[in-house]
Amino acid sequence: MENHYITIENREKLTLTQVADVDAFDEETLWANLKEGGIEITGERLNIEKLDLQEGMLVVTGQIGAIAYTDKKLSDKGTFLKKLTARKGK
Repeated sequence: MENHYITIENREKLTLTQVADVDAFDEETLWANLKEGGIEITGERLNIEKLDLQEGMLVVTGQIGAIAYTDKKLSDKGTFLKKLTARKGK
């Protein structure tokens, strides 16, 4: 297992390495799969500034609010629509 790195600059720019793909994203939530597990980034006005899957690099700008790890890749847990519907129903 390779290490991944997260760099956050002033809660406005997040750089993440070892990204395998982005499952889904909108202006408030981004779900990405790392080579080991998944990650959820929440905030406001989120924007993917750079996504390079060959390098495994993701750069997100906006107001970063929180980062949470998941044990499994997000695509293994269900579709984006199911997750979004469940989240909006809260």
